[in-house]
Amino acid sequence: MWREPTVFQLLIAYLGYSFQTMRSGVLTAGFVALLVQSVCVRCSVEEQECTPRPLAQDYTFRVTQRNLQKDQVLGKVRVSGCEQGTALRLNSTDGRLVVEGDGTLRVRNTLRLPSRRHTLSLFTSGSGADQRSVQISLQYDPLSHSHKQVDEAPAPGVLQFPHSSTGLHRRKRDWTIPPISFTENYRGEYPHRIVQIKSTLQKETLVRYSISGPGADQDPIGIFRVHPSTGWIEVTQTLDREQIPLYTLVARADVVGSVDPADSETPVEIIIHVIDQNDNSPMFTQPIYEGWVPEAATDGFEFMRVTATDADEPNTDNSDIKYTIIKQEPALPQDGLFFINPVNGGLSVFIKNKLDRETISSYKLTIQAADTRGEGRATTCTVQLTVTDSNDNAPEFKQNMYTAQVPENSVDVEVVRVMVGDADEPHTPNWATRFSILRGNEAGFFNISTGISKDEGVIKTAKALDFEQNRKYTLIIAAENEVPFEAPVITSTATVVIDVEDLNEPPVFNPEQKLVVKSEDLAVGSEIVYYTAVDPDVEMNQAILYRVGQDQGGWLAIDQTSGLITVKSPMDRESPFMTNRQYRATIYAIDQAPDSSHIPATGTGTLLIELEDVNDNAPTVQQRELIMCNEKPVPALLTVSDPDGPGFSNPFRVELNSSLRNQWHAKMNDNRTEILLSMRVALSKGQYDIIMTVYDNQGLGQVNTLQVEVCDCTGNDKNCKDTRAAEFGLPGILGILAGILFLLLVLLLLLLLVRKRRRSAMKKHILLEDDEDVRDELFYYDEEGGGEDDKEFDLSQLHRGLDNRPEVYRDDVAPTLTCAAPLYRPRPTNPDDIGNFISENLKTADNDPTAPPFDSLLVFDYEGGESICSSLSSLQSSSSDGDQDYQQLQDWGPRFRKLADMYGGGEDDEL
Repeated sequence: MWREPTVFQLLIAYLGYSFQTMRSGVLTAGFVALLVQSVCVRCSVEEQECTPRPLAQDYTFRVTQRNLQKDQVLGKVRVSGCEQGTALRLNSTDGRLVVEGDGTLRVRNTLRLPSRRHTLSLFTSGSGADQRSVQISLQYDPLSHSHKQVDEAPAPGVLQFPHSSTGLHRRKRDWTIPPISFTENYRGEYPHRIVQIKSTLQKETLVRYSISGPGADQDPIGIFRVHPSTGWIEVTQTLDREQIPLYTLVARADVVGSVDPADSETPVEIIIHVIDQNDNSPMFTQPIYEGWVPEAATDGFEFMRVTATDADEPNTDNSDIKYTIIKQEPALPQDGLFFINPVNGGLSVFIKNKLDRETISSYKLTIQAADTRGEGRATTCTVQLTVTDSNDNAPEFKQNMYTAQVPENSVDVEVVRVMVGDADEPHTPNWATRFSILRGNEAGFFNISTGISKDEGVIKTAKALDFEQNRKYTLIIAAENEVPFEAPVITSTATVVIDVEDLNEPPVFNPEQKLVVKSEDLAVGSEIVYYTAVDPDVEMNQAILYRVGQDQGGWLAIDQTSGLITVKSPMDRESPFMTNRQYRATIYAIDQAPDSSHIPATGTGTLLIELEDVNDNAPTVQQRELIMCNEKPVPALLTVSDPDGPGFSNPFRVELNSSLRNQWHAKMNDNRTEILLSMRVALSKGQYDIIMTVYDNQGLGQVNTLQVEVCDCTGNDKNCKDTRAAEFGLPGILGILAGILFLLLVLLLLLLLVRKRRRSAMKKHILLEDDEDVRDELFYYDEEGGGEDDKEFDLSQLHRGLDNRPEVYRDDVAPTLTCAAPLYRPRPTNPDDIGNFISENLKTADNDPTAPPFDSLLVFDYEGGESICSSLSSLQSSSSDGDQDYQQLQDWGPRFRKLADMYGGGEDDEL
């Protein structure tokens, strides 16, 4: 069931859906009929059944293209407000157009409009008065996709507010007013009237109109306004759909001076839809694109995409973008090498096998994006396209033939380097080369590798070459890249001829390591084995000389011409030079050219001599010293060793010296490899020498002496410490401490004595420094000499005649002896022996009776005239101080005042 709308709501609905027909400024007859029908319905008390009907009788739909595509939607015919889901059945007079149940007008088959305006009629199902007709006009407007400056606006309509009747009322139904459309970018005069609202109450009273909502009294404020007394709604400025696509306003009609809301009209929601104009060009996401395409790309290979956007209304022709390539630079080897998907902007190769990076490495494409399916506004961008390298060029050798020489017996030696060239991009896997040997290297004497630069091959020897076996090698080599080729190519090959140089090769022992088995007691001079070598240089006809190389024991000798090895000194199987019962010796074979044209070459062979054992070593007791207790002694276990091998060593046998058998007992253990030594009787403390003879299983024996220390202990507690040491306790420690204190006291006394003497010396020093102390011909000097001379010592001063100075008179009186003077060692030439030289000559001089010092008469330098004072020798220094008369010092004058004060008791004593 539905509720009848008010006349005001019907007027708004009619105005919205027939906005295009109102451009003529004349209300159609359908509008009048709708008003009459609405009034009649409101006067009816009975509710009637809803029949879907068109809301308007005339519709105009604009199209931007004359050619209409199949299934293209042209518009929609609005129906009356029945229950949702009720289908509208309209039949078209043009079979190429069809109206669906919801009123959508769609193109059934492709058609071309015959003129700029094509008119057709639609009829509802039924007959007579129930049948309704609608006239549809298709207006071809090719300028609607451009930035059209709209100079004409739709003629404004009038919306009336109905006054509520005092009679019977029907229940109101929910009503949605279709939007009112106004085109953007209208260039007419502003403000511009778009619709007028009226209320029938204004015939009886004063009514005030108002609108509210975004665009009126809300942001953006002032785009729409209404005249409060006339109800005209006006737009005050140009609209921009890209900023606001629609406005929702609420219109009110209030009685002036009334506070009762029931006196006012019911508010009506008005939706103003901004009609889109093609005023925005497509915009690429970036002005310049960079792309890369492989030169070996096949046709249809998409390598990148460009994207453009359009700010116009989506899903319309104004925003329908198509892409095209308008320019290719350079147009080589031909134009049209690339293709762009017109819908998604994907760039792909259009013609394969035409791109060649080595010829043209980059292209510049100019891409256009145009809306209205490629026929409207357009913009361009640039694609900088780089052709990347593909492996479409094979490396080629720069020479077809290479020759080289290599000495024989050389391993891992560079033979030759081969160079290649590749047209692909350098220093990439498509350019880097790897090499292989196709033929001529079946024995594996050579290998080839890639050099550091990646464009050269290095041939080296993998095995030693032999001039006598093969003097020349011919190799066929090939080059290819590190990555597979994009297409089949011809592989480049080259020939390498290698000549082997002959060298003087050392003789070769056969075998290189020879093993012989001999007895270790082989006599000196006995033959061991012939060990010879063969010179591979047969054509040189060289003699071979043999020598013994490594021979740690010095056991071997060899005949230099025949290679016979003999025993030089006795061999010993138990020698430390033996390793795993074998003796290793190195034998040299040296070739000798008859004309000495070649440097001798030396070959090396190894001789292994395995010595057979003989019983040449007697058993030996490992221990030499032993400690045992004399109370309840535990038998001592002695280890016996024999370096001989099995059959000549254990089981052993032991015999004690007959003089020890009463006190000691020795026997072998159960496996007869160790000796058990025990005491028969308790012995006193002390050291005992145990003499015993140990025999091996062949009866070869040896006397062994063991020193046993017997201690006063019990069992296995072998403690031989002196008991007196244990008695050293607290008294001994105190004695040591007392001795230390006594030594410290003595040291302290000595320090005090030294200090006292230094004070006395200081007083004398002060006395000598007194300014009043003046003496004739006696002076005080501060310096004590210049120290030791650092110059080289004159060793001649050690000889006799040391004092040969002319200013000193010396008369040496030598003793009259009949013995001859000893001989002195001459001065050594090596300065390092000067110490021994001085020591030996000093000993000789001490025992030389003729050497000084002996009785001599010496005259010393003159020291001036006599002093007025008495001689110092007159002082009896040997007598005691008490026997001296120091008072007479007072009579000697001021010069001796200090001395008189010190000894005679003067002013100093009073201080």
